Amino acid sequence: MRTSPLSFDPVVVGNRETDAWAAYYRHEWGRFLVAAVGMVAAGFGMRPHRTLAAAWYVLRANQVWSPYPDNQPDAARAYMRRFYELVALSGTLSLEPVEAARLEVEWWRVHRAHQHDENVTREQIVDALAELYAYVFCVERDTVRHAARKRVEAMGLSDQWVRAGRHRDDPLLASERRALVASYSALRAAVER
Repeated sequence: MRTSPLSFDPVVVGNRETDAWAAYYRHEWGRFLVAAVGMVAAGFGMRPHRTLAAAWYVLRANQVWSPYPDNQPDAARAYMRRFYELVALSGTLSLEPVEAARLEVEWWRVHRAHQHDENVTREQIVDALAELYAYVFCVERDTVRHAARKRVEAMGLSDQWVRAGRHRDDPLLASERRALVASYSALRAAVER
């Protein structure tokens, strides 16, 4: 059965995102691409050639975003715009790719700022994610705040995992996985209303 952005499997998407985050922080770009293909396929249900292209854009966006402090936010937004162009072509979501890409990379920016500045709060990341979700899925921001909050919880666990040494057998990854599955379960429930 083909999925869509409105009928995705939260367990599959959460598992693939956990794999992608672990690969991102370990700079294992081949593993990241495999996880991104699975995440895009499960989350957006596009045709295989579009799924592969979309996952490639996600990979490239993350690669240019990754270096700190010398990342390339404009390039990351350009790659994510191309990703969202493919999402828009699927016809399920009504979005403007430039705005979706801007909102996507904005939550990345706020999360990174939070990692390096204690004055940037987790609630600011929740706000940025809720803004993205509300825009992409055409729902009220309040309906997706719980999903955003659970994803930010997963980010916190991921950040702890990075500080602990990035070991694949660290139990923090299992906790992160559970938080991401809970996040995507809440997101799916919100967009199905």
